[in-house]
Amino acid sequence: MGATGPTGPVMDRDEVDRALARLGAEHEAIETSLLALQDHAGRRLLEGAQLTGVTEERWTSTEASITLLWTYFDAYTDALRSARDIRARRRWSSREDLVELTELLNGDSVTVAGSATATANAPTLHSGPTKLSERHSLATLVDRMNELYAASLDMVVAADAVWSALPARIDLLAAELQRTRRLAHSVGVRPGEHPAGDDLERITRVLTKLREQVVSDPLAFWLAAEGSSAPGGGRPDTTVYDREARALEDVRREIDAVLTVRQDAEKRIVRLRDILSRADRTLAEARTARGEVLAKIAATEVPVVSGPPTVLQEQLAAAAEYRRQAQWHRLSPLLESLEQKAEDELLRARESLGAVTAPLAVRAELRGRLDAYKAKVARHGFAEDALLVERYEKARRMLWSAPCDLRAAEQAVLRFQHAAAELLGGPRLPGQGVPEDDRRGPGA
Repeated sequence: MGATGPTGPVMDRDEVDRALARLGAEHEAIETSLLALQDHAGRRLLEGAQLTGVTEERWTSTEASITLLWTYFDAYTDALRSARDIRARRRWSSREDLVELTELLNGDSVTVAGSATATANAPTLHSGPTKLSERHSLATLVDRMNELYAASLDMVVAADAVWSALPARIDLLAAELQRTRRLAHSVGVRPGEHPAGDDLERITRVLTKLREQVVSDPLAFWLAAEGSSAPGGGRPDTTVYDREARALEDVRREIDAVLTVRQDAEKRIVRLRDILSRADRTLAEARTARGEVLAKIAATEVPVVSGPPTVLQEQLAAAAEYRRQAQWHRLSPLLESLEQKAEDELLRARESLGAVTAPLAVRAELRGRLDAYKAKVARHGFAEDALLVERYEKARRMLWSAPCDLRAAEQAVLRFQHAAAELLGGPRLPGQGVPEDDRRGPGA
């Protein structure tokens, strides 16, 4: 550098050439970026959309910023063209040329009308009252253009990202919702009649409103990335969409369950009829057996057998009617409840039969034990023993008479067993005492 001018040391010819080359490269890069922003799909969508809310406010400011960007760029272009023209006057620039170039390249030589800067509604770039004009250096213009470009691109990219992600997904979910609604109506799942039908109506309203909001105010559904300075850093907010997608999946599972009921309803109803019929037959058998026990067994408390519950038959008839009317959404929970109740009823009937026939089972066991011991003593040649014959006949009369006193019959069988055991020389039966009259004395 040579002598000093108003803007500092005067640049020499090499410094001017290097500065022009650098500024030319910056000019080309800025022009490429501005043209790309001008052709960005998100910007074109923003220009034609009916915007609301946050996006409307941001786009108003961004449009003004883009306008100011081009104003700055035009001023930058004019200044760069003037500098190139001065440098092209002579191969070896004079001192006057170098002073003028230094002022143009380093000084506040670019004038921008105040009316143009006022169109940029960007508080971060301007403060104070609007001036008639502003003067900037080329370096300042580059910094301002970079700042305006980054803010504008960030807004455009964010809106475009939301529009690219959410509306298409909402439309796909809405199409699935329509298919689910038709399927739901086919099985009787309708609003006001089934909770799943009400859920479908609510999901439809939410998706319709969500799509309208996403289209008109995409930035309301944008989550900026924390700590990211890159334009468009962040992701679409899919919280509402994800919630409704899960709700629709729950409804779909509910309808699938209803469809399964429609396919298996007849078979399940037939099975229920069979279970309840078996329970009724078992209870009838128990009532018959109770009369037999009361007639054949003395001094025995026999539990009362209740009749079949009519409510189950009424519910089964209601299930058949639901199936006939194709009210699958009502049939599904009713069948599940009936199946459990029918199994419980059959178990209760079997327990009643077992409790009622217990005395007959005891009598049968005593009869079998008596005959088994008689056969045993016969194999050992004691079939004609007078005491055994006497005690056998006594026990037999008790067991085969009606009504049978089970307690007395059991004692008679025990006396026969003890007599047989002593005669055969075996050990006394464990845990069983010997009745007083079952002792062989010297005169026996």
